[in-house]
Amino acid sequence: MASLTLKNVPQPLLRQLKAQAARHRRSLNHEVIVCLESLTQCVPIDADSLLAKVRQIRKAPKKTRLTDRMLTSLKAAGRP
Repeated sequence: MASLTLKNVPQPLLRQLKAQAARHRRSLNHEVIVCLESLTQCVPIDADSLLAKVRQIRKAPKKTRLTDRMLTSLKAAGRP
């Protein structure tokens, strides 16, 4: 297995990684590997499709005005 040496790691970052490793009951080395794996496996965001979804959600029926009474009613309906 390959090795990687990190130099000039800022003390605050090192403290944070050590604390995170302790919370997860991992060695510092294993914690860094898990962090790197999660960063490299992120799914890229398709900005165009995301914007299209947002625009679709934001479309409101024409001539519909929300009033305080409607908002209060909608909030109450969403509560158990």
